[in-house]
Amino acid sequence: MENNLTTAEDLKTIRKIMEDSTKFLSISGISGLFMGLTALAGALVAYLLSADVRNLDLIMWKLVTDAILVLMMSITIAFYFSLRKAKRAGKSFWTPVSKRLLLNLFIPLVTGGILAVILMVKSEFLYIIPVFLIFYGLALINAGKFTYSEVFYLGILEIITGLVSAIFPSGALFFWIFGFSILHIAYGLFMYRKYEA
Repeated sequence: MENNLTTAEDLKTIRKIMEDSTKFLSISGISGLFMGLTALAGALVAYLLSADVRNLDLIMWKLVTDAILVLMMSITIAFYFSLRKAKRAGKSFWTPVSKRLLLNLFIPLVTGGILAVILMVKSEFLYIIPVFLIFYGLALINAGKFTYSEVFYLGILEIITGLVSAIFPSGALFFWIFGFSILHIAYGLFMYRKYEA
């Protein structure tokens, strides 16, 4: 009987070592919560900016600038809390797995960002929010192979939100709030309770 317990413990240890070498597990649920709150603040700024409709092109540039600032702040928040979680767990943040995760995350993000800029230059502002949501979802799905499976499902929800937003572009701000704020807050709370509490 004792031999079976030792074997089971050995298998758990081997599984944990293999998971640590193939999965980046320092993503913090708290970062999802703060990213969602940052997106909510960005949506409030966007709402206030859109109240003045005298110069639509100028407003759209301000809104896109707001979105880019929210993205940059969100990435900074994610790095900070993930780095903090890794340090607390005594793990290295920069590993071959975290580098692959970031590469797989940034390829769709940069592609979507370039497409958004092209749409802006062509004054096709209507579909910028759907592009942000869809490519962000693709980035999460792409990066989800290297971390918790919940990231993959968050990506699916972001894509669905982006596609619905493309069907109803007049509700872009609502879809922004749902995709980047509500989903992130729910995801962050879920991840915190499941893995950190």
